[in-house]
Amino acid sequence: MIIITGATGALNGATADHLLEHLAPEELAVVTRDPSKAERFAARGVDVRRGDYAEPDTLPAAFAWADQLLLVSSNEPMADAVALHRSAIAAAVTAGVGRVLYTSHQGAAHGSPSGPADDHAATEDLLRASGLPWTSLRNGFYAHSTGWLMGPWQETGVVSVPVDGPVSWTAREDAAEAAARILLADEPYDGPVTLTAPAAPTFADLARYASDAAGRTIRHEVLGADEWLAQAVAGGQDPHMAGFLLGMYRAAAQGLFAGTDPLLGELLGREPRPVQDQIS
Repeated sequence: MIIITGATGALNGATADHLLEHLAPEELAVVTRDPSKAERFAARGVDVRRGDYAEPDTLPAAFAWADQLLLVSSNEPMADAVALHRSAIAAAVTAGVGRVLYTSHQGAAHGSPSGPADDHAATEDLLRASGLPWTSLRNGFYAHSTGWLMGPWQETGVVSVPVDGPVSWTAREDAAEAAARILLADEPYDGPVTLTAPAAPTFADLARYASDAAGRTIRHEVLGADEWLAQAVAGGQDPHMAGFLLGMYRAAAQGLFAGTDPLLGELLGREPRPVQDQIS
């Protein structure tokens, strides 16, 4: 049996949909904090189980009978993500899960300026120490996030960033499909696997793509951290969130999101979607 957490979200929900194209409903179970949000799976005969990383006692039963368990990473901005992941991995050990697959990030690295990247690296350490077979799906930076990381360029005509660097912008839809293909593979993928689009455009490149999409010139400017933070907060951005985003830009400037790998295209059997598809 394959068990999926976070299936009410866009990423793992799409993975579950892909799996159901190949598996009988009784071969799949989904785990969610709120089972009422998973009614579309229940209606198809999929076992819906309640489980919450923040309530560790709910997890061993939720993970029972899993040959493979797909763990979605926590996306709670103020939560201790590593502690939540530690609880989930401990429960997987208790439940006797056959293999854990974890939605990590291509930029996973200790000491990264991007907080989530450091959390992913710490979670991979927990998986290594768990004694369980494991796979870390190091997905490229999701391309739909350009919608906020490029700022309000449609109104201002400018892509303003504090620093610039290359990013392997990857369609979330492609990452979801690739996860399903890995779960269905005849042979397991061990340890970290990198799933990215084949290119890593900079924000200057994104401004050129935006110009093409808009039919007018969209400028690109690098403001520096202090000016960008002041501008973001003046524009209504929460200061904590602005600081969080600044870490992402700094990691990009250090080249931590620049790596690419052909595996995603090989799994899909086609070219991954380009970031231009997300810019309009």
